[in-house]
Amino acid sequence: MATLGLIGSGNIGGTLARLAVAAGIDVVLSNSRGPETLADLVAELGPRARAATPEEAARAGDWVVVTVPLKAYAQTPAAALVGKTVLDTTNYYPQRDGQIARLDSGEATSSELVQEHLAGARVVKAFNNIFFGHLLSLARPAGAPDRSGLLIATDDPTARTEATALLDALGYDAVDAGSLADSWRFQPDTPAYGLPYLKDPSDAVNFAADPGHPADAATLRAALAAATR
Repeated sequence: MATLGLIGSGNIGGTLARLAVAAGIDVVLSNSRGPETLADLVAELGPRARAATPEEAARAGDWVVVTVPLKAYAQTPAAALVGKTVLDTTNYYPQRDGQIARLDSGEATSSELVQEHLAGARVVKAFNNIFFGHLLSLARPAGAPDRSGLLIATDDPTARTEATALLDALGYDAVDAGSLADSWRFQPDTPAYGLPYLKDPSDAVNFAADPGHPADAATLRAALAAATR
């Protein structure tokens, strides 16, 4: 049975856990505060879910999602993630994370920093450009006419294949956005960040109130193409 490990179990992590359990995937959840703080979420998810430490979640996962504030990425257990496909949801928010010179200059992307830290893992940028409420509500079975895509970026072909399989199981088509260096095109303040999934993109400040709208591969590729630095 496939297992999804989650390092970070907040809005995105909790949503991915719900989608995974619905797809028949076991989940191992973790956070920085200890397994006992996840008891309510584990009880909600049922017998396919358990709570653990980040190291345990990393070792248990066939895929592992790192969904922590970027300022905490260096605390991710690198040794436990060697050989793993790691889906990285981090976004750079200077007001929260502090100024990071290499990101401010465009020398690197946040996922390139994560890949440097997790040198033995295969990092994929994913799940960072969609509001968690829309991530839950827009999931559809394979072949559904209103199925949405999700952007992924990676430097590793094996990781791309494995991430595509996970996204398919969770209810989404993977849309290749290139390398980790290219992933700036769907980071905050770009046309691909959140807006393609809004029913009313002109009212982007009200993400939580917007019911969400499917976004296919062509829509996402057009948003990527419109990104500028």
